[in-house]
Amino acid sequence: MSECTHDCSSCSSKDCGERKDFKEKQNELSNVKKVIGVVSGKGGVGKSLVTSMLAVLCKRKGFNTAILDADITGPSIPKMFGIKNKAQAMDDKFLLPVISKTGIEMMSINLLLENEDDPVVWRGPVIAGAVKQFWTDVVWNEVDYMFVDMPPGTGDVPLTVFQSLPVDGIVVVASPQDLVSMIVGKAVKMAAMMNIPVLGIVENMSYFECPDCKKKISIFGESKIEQTAKEYAIETVAKLPINPEFAKLSDDGNIEEFKGDYLDSIMSVITKQL
Repeated sequence: MSECTHDCSSCSSKDCGERKDFKEKQNELSNVKKVIGVVSGKGGVGKSLVTSMLAVLCKRKGFNTAILDADITGPSIPKMFGIKNKAQAMDDKFLLPVISKTGIEMMSINLLLENEDDPVVWRGPVIAGAVKQFWTDVVWNEVDYMFVDMPPGTGDVPLTVFQSLPVDGIVVVASPQDLVSMIVGKAVKMAAMMNIPVLGIVENMSYFECPDCKKKISIFGESKIEQTAKEYAIETVAKLPINPEFAKLSDDGNIEEFKGDYLDSIMSVITKQL
């Protein structure tokens, strides 16, 4: 038998029997209606920032919102929201999510570690198992939109999320570099293999706006994001500027206070899912 590509639409193997649904069921106390993955083809492009901002915007629109931090080895969501307390167990069977200042439910490995700077030195299958448990063993209550902060790339954990969670769509995060087309392509093609739609693409660090003259300066070169979006038939594009205020809010745990309409177009597409 040839190696599985996880693309059932092109598979001729009979060894699998009927096509198996790998989706993990929520526990009986949870009701998550829509799951949105935030992905990137490489690290360091601001995926966690975009995840946090989208969740904040969604909450501001009046939706019950949650974040599942699937970036097990590089979790940053709790710090961005200023959360210090740990997740608590319920009946020795379930975990309760921690609630942010504005009411966003979240679960992250850093909410379970004794110290937030303790390293998670686990192999891929163990990490993937932890992500599944964040879905099955956490009491998510009534959640309209859950945002999943994925680790970069197309390895074990993104595959686990796509196969195990009922992902309704993804948002791809990229940066303004010549390699962006290839990097975005990897994420888009993986989503296509799993029959998951791409809702939009966010170009982070797109430009810097001079505080005096308001001129937009493309520090990393002219953006090619529209061209890339057209290449992969992605209709919605948003651009986040280089803004020191974003970094300060994240470092201070106050990301829920950010201002700006940069992601409104993406948010409009996401909220049409419900």
